Amino acid sequence: MSDAAAENVVLSVDDLQKSFGGLTATDHATFDVERGTITGLIGPNGAGKSTIFNLISGFYEPDGGTVEVNGTDVTGMEPYEVAERGLVRTFQTPRKLEGMTVREAMLVGPRNQPGESFVRLFTSPGTVAESESRNLADAERILEDFEIDHLAEQPATDISGGQMKLVELARAMLAEPEVLLLDEPVAGVNPTLAKKLKSQIRRLNDRGTTFLLIEHDMEFVMDLADPIVVLDQGSVLTEGTPHSVRNDQRVIDAYLGGGA
Repeated sequence: MSDAAAENVVLSVDDLQKSFGGLTATDHATFDVERGTITGLIGPNGAGKSTIFNLISGFYEPDGGTVEVNGTDVTGMEPYEVAERGLVRTFQTPRKLEGMTVREAMLVGPRNQPGESFVRLFTSPGTVAESESRNLADAERILEDFEIDHLAEQPATDISGGQMKLVELARAMLAEPEVLLLDEPVAGVNPTLAKKLKSQIRRLNDRGTTFLLIEHDMEFVMDLADPIVVLDQGSVLTEGTPHSVRNDQRVIDAYLGGGA
């Protein structure tokens, strides 16, 4: 890979391997995510998509291979360490934070908060207060950007699943990620909110955020992502444009067992 090409890669997955007992979940998977793209990660059930996400984001430790973010090796790092290097993920089922309003739940998002350091609370209370004030202002601004500021005072446990996915996407943006991993962003979401999520992802991408997303809704992912990486049985089967992937006989066979 040339230096120019390497500089354009924000996430590099190389020869990644993971087994659980005798089951190989990730089988020498290799692919890159280029800066500024919305890259889709698709594959039939059991293809290993969620395992790859967990390996990339530090929730699982790989048996072999490497993960690099902006050229920095993050293989085997804790999730918070990976996030500090610019890679943040959402979850298929957003965590509803008991006893918190949506505004309070948003403030779980920012990374490197001075208030998280017990010592700083005593040695630099002014810095902590200033940071908390800034984070609150950022949370209010992002809630407005996402057109969900009307939910700010609602208990986080009272809003719909689709609204919670919007809140989680908004909360992830408070961490100012360079690359954001979205795990089935529209699963279980009604069509109106799915359309809203799609437009928000496009808006954030236009502003410079790179995305890698898993999604079972083929219409959604084919309309939004380019390129698309196809996994099958833990390996990368192929990658390319939505058009080339949709018409690749190997992809059709993987999904339909050759029935189309």
